[in-house]
Formats: sequence, C-alpha cells, structure tokens
Amino acid sequence: MNPVLTEVTERIRERSGPTRRAYLQRVEQAANRPRGADRMGCANVAHAYAALPDPMKFKVVAERAPNIGIVTAYNDMLSAHQPYENYPALIRDEAGRHGANAQVAGGVPAMCDGVTQGLPGMELSLFSRDTIAMGTAIALTHDVFDAALLLGICDKIVPGLLIGALHFGHLPCVFVPAGPMSTGLSNSEKAKVREQYAQGLVGRDKLLEAESQAYHGPGTCTFYGTANSNQMLMEAMGLHVPGAAFIHPHEGLREELTREAVRTALNNLKGRRYTPIGVMVDERVIVNAMVALLATGGSTNHLIHWVAVARAAGILIDWNDFSDLSGVVPLLSRVYPNGAADVNHFQSAGGPGFVIRELLDGGYMHADVTTVAAGGMRDYTCVPALQQGHLAWAELPKQSSDETVVRTARAPFSATGGLKLLQGNLGRSVIKVSAVPDDRHVVEAPAIVFDSQDALQRAFAAGELERDFIAVVRFQGPRANGMPELHKLTPPLAVLQGKGFRVALVTDGRMSGASGKVPAAIHVSPEVLAGGPLGKVRTGDVIRLDAVSGTLDALVDAAEWERRDVAALPDELAEVHAYQLGRELFAGMRRNVLTAEEGACTWL
Repeated sequence: MNPVLTEVTERIRERSGPTRRAYLQRVEQAANRPRGADRMGCANVAHAYAALPDPMKFKVVAERAPNIGIVTAYNDMLSAHQPYENYPALIRDEAGRHGANAQVAGGVPAMCDGVTQGLPGMELSLFSRDTIAMGTAIALTHDVFDAALLLGICDKIVPGLLIGALHFGHLPCVFVPAGPMSTGLSNSEKAKVREQYAQGLVGRDKLLEAESQAYHGPGTCTFYGTANSNQMLMEAMGLHVPGAAFIHPHEGLREELTREAVRTALNNLKGRRYTPIGVMVDERVIVNAMVALLATGGSTNHLIHWVAVARAAGILIDWNDFSDLSGVVPLLSRVYPNGAADVNHFQSAGGPGFVIRELLDGGYMHADVTTVAAGGMRDYTCVPALQQGHLAWAELPKQSSDETVVRTARAPFSATGGLKLLQGNLGRSVIKVSAVPDDRHVVEAPAIVFDSQDALQRAFAAGELERDFIAVVRFQGPRANGMPELHKLTPPLAVLQGKGFRVALVTDGRMSGASGKVPAAIHVSPEVLAGGPLGKVRTGDVIRLDAVSGTLDALVDAAEWERRDVAALPDELAEVHAYQLGRELFAGMRRNVLTAEEGACTWL
C-alpha cells in the first residue's frame, strides 16, 4: 500500500472518530428495529401497501417478503435520465421473480446544467444537490423498506442521492446507472465551433448544429465531466453492479445489469450478506473515491460534493487530503477535456475496470473494503458481457488497448493526479491541471475584476481583453448566488489563450466538470461575500497563479493589503440573485450554506 494513501486514510479516521462513531451508533439503532410492517400501526401498514395487488400485500406483510424502495431521478428532459422511464416496471418484474416486492418510494428533481449553463437557473444547481438529498430522505422515510435502489446519474443527482441514502445508513443500497449516449460530434470539434462563435466567425445556426450533433440522444453527455465522474466514483466505491457505468442505455446488456442490481440488493439483506450502506462507506471507501477522481482527471465539482458525501457518513475530509493524494496518485486516463477521447472510447479501452485494477495493483486503493458485489473490489476490475443470454464478467488484458486513452500505473500520463490545491493571500483554491498545457501552469499578470460572468463576456465582445490578464470573477460563491458554474467563460478565455495571451481565471465560483485548457483557480474560499480576501483585489493588481508550487497570491505590498476593505456586493446584484425563477425559495440555503471546502452543505 502506498504510504501516503495509508497516512491520509489514518488521519481521516482519527479526525473523524467522534462523528463517525456517533453516525454508526445511529445506523445500528435503526438496523436493530423490527422490520417496517411489524413495528408500524395497522393504519400505517394499510396506507403503505394499499395500492399493491392483494397477493403481494399478503406476501409483504404476512410472509415478510423483502420490499425494495426505488428512488428515481427520472424525467424525460435530461437525456441521461430519460431511459429510467421503464426501470420501475423492470425492477418490479425482477423482484417478483425472486419472491420480493419493489415500490417507487419517491422521485427527486434532476436539473440539467447543460440547459441552465450561464442562465439564472444555474444559481439553483448546487443547492439542488441538497434538495435531492432531502427528497431521497422524504421517499425513504416511509420506512417500510428492506433495501433501496437509487436511480440517478448526473451532476448533483448522484451526490444528492448518496447523501440522502447515507442518512438511511441501515439500508443496503445499490446505485443503478443508465449509461452514456452514443458518440456524436467530437468534443474537440464542438469546442472549436464554440470558440469560433465567441469570435463571431460562425453564426448561431452553425453553433446550434454542432451542439445538436454532440448532444443527440438518450444517455449522459460523452465528455468526462461531473456526470461521468460520478459513475467512475460509484464503481470505485463498490456501489454499482461491477462494470455498469458506461454501457449504452439501449444495449441489451443494460437491462441485464439493471436486473442484476435487484438481485444484488436482495442478496445483501439482513439475514443474508447484510451490507448497510452506512457501514460500507467508511474512510477507506471515501479515499478510494478520491483516488479514482485524481487518477482519471475527474470533475472539480467533486472537491465539494465528496466532502459533503463524507460528512453524511460522519467522515471529515478536506482539500489537503485531496492534495496529498494527488501528489502520489498517477494519472491513468485522458478523456475529454483532458484528451481527445470520449467516455465510449474510454470504455472500449478498458474503462473503470482497467483503471481500478491498475490502482489496486499499484497500492493506490484499499482492496479490503465491502462492496455491493460479493467478491469485493476485485470484481470491479472486470467487464460485464452477455454469454448465451446470461450475465458474466471477463478479465481485461494486462496492457491498454489504446495508450492515448488509458495507461498502466507503470507508464502513466503523469506521475501525479489531475487536481491541485492552491494557497496564498487570496485564500484556498483548487485547479484542474490535467487539461492545462504545461507552459500555462504558472501565470503572472494584472488582474481585471468582474462582479459577474456577464461583465466578462461583454468586455470580451467589446475587444477589451486582448492582453495578458487574470480575470477575477467575484461574488460567485454559495452565499452570494448559489455558486453557479461559469462554463460560459471557457470559450472566450480559450480564444484569448489561443491568440498567445497569458490568461487565467480566479473565482469563488465553480467551473464545469469539463474545466479545460485555461488555468482556473476556482472555489476560492472563503468566498468574497463571507469576507474572503479575493474581495480585496483591485483591477491592475498583479496576481500570480502557480500550479507548480501550489500558490495563489496578489503581489501587493503587505501593509497596503492589510488596509484594504473587502468589496461589498452591489445592491443591484443582490436583488438580481434573490428573485425570479424560484431563487427566493433558496434564500435560507444561501444564508446557512457552509464554505466550498466544507462541502457547501446546507443541512449542518
């Protein structure tokens, strides 16, 4: 085992001792109760099963047949979630074949960041995670379930479902993916058209044509953003049926994997191979997820989300833990925006199974953890297939079938992971370096301060940014406006970098999980609205962003820096962020939210 991995795991365990013990006590108390139909009043039981056919009512109540709760993020607006429409019927059918019942306990919202990107709705995106967690809790609080299946894929949905499920840690849980869409227009070609549109070289018709060719059918978007990073992490945590992440929604194998999720949940019930999710997801499993994220150059959003996930299980992690792991975990895959391949190419080249095997063999993951699969983490090093109509798993070749996409731990793309912690007089921040050219890991340039992403876009359109500069986009943190992603800033900044200017972004907001080739110090904490020092920056100050040494500083005289006040949120912006499109409903979350490094949690 790599000594840094051991050291980080042990310090997380020590730091989390009191909170983890209290959490596990609550899990044990819930697990030791009589099953739902036995401990509830007759009216409660009647309500819970009123809509079931009479034979199934008898089986569940009198014969104590297992009852699986389904929490689904189905809607047919999200391409990734549209395939879930018929999953409940499939799950009920498979449960029935094994003498069990399954009920849709509830649905949770699932918004598409691709639809709301750069629009007011994006200000609800981060908070939708905790809304989903609460929706999951509402569904499961009917409290008549022996296990749960969680149906979700995309950005905030999987973290939200997982946080909610961990608050019902006594239940065995299996996460059920639906797979990526087929490959369309390449991500690099899509990005090229976006940059051309930003420069006015092509019109809206060409941009819409390109976007529609890229996003064209059911399944997740095919770049390695937050949604597909979610799926990688679910594999690394052992919460999927092994190898389920990246099988196309309409491939025959997908149905059998979904049926296997039902069988797996039933195998893990009390009295059998009991695997309550709250016990399963321990410090080692959280570290495995962190390692998988770093080894694949995954989404920066997970430096927020997985802090929150860990807290839901009584485990305390921070960005120092990510940074120390990143210093030793090798980068084993390149998937767009870290390379040219999409997730379908990644899957064909070996996918999660290849990466997990290399990490286990190299001593970068804990192998001795409980997973929903009986064989443990080694089950996740194989790929599923249908053999004569039956589900089976095969070992992967020892060597990569495409070394431009995945590599062994002995010959990685980089000896270190794809994420870096930055610290300095501007606070603490993170940067995704796996896609940034080596000659852009250090940028020192004058700051141009913006109070919104729209202001930067207007300056770009007016030709005011044709120079070296570091864009400081402030008032984008959780308390200010819900911490929207600033992905719309990628094309103009990429255009300027392509012209040879040295540019970078520094912000207390988020970038997309598709953070790309422009260096971006994001999640700056504390945020400006909470008194963060980023609010002291003035246009013209020289900033040094150094992803090599891990520093982020305004090169301003110390006495002058000390005298400066933190900028106040303009009244007109406060008004904008508070109202319309439902934003007023989230005022309580904005007031109570913790910092990005604390997971932007709203329930603590």
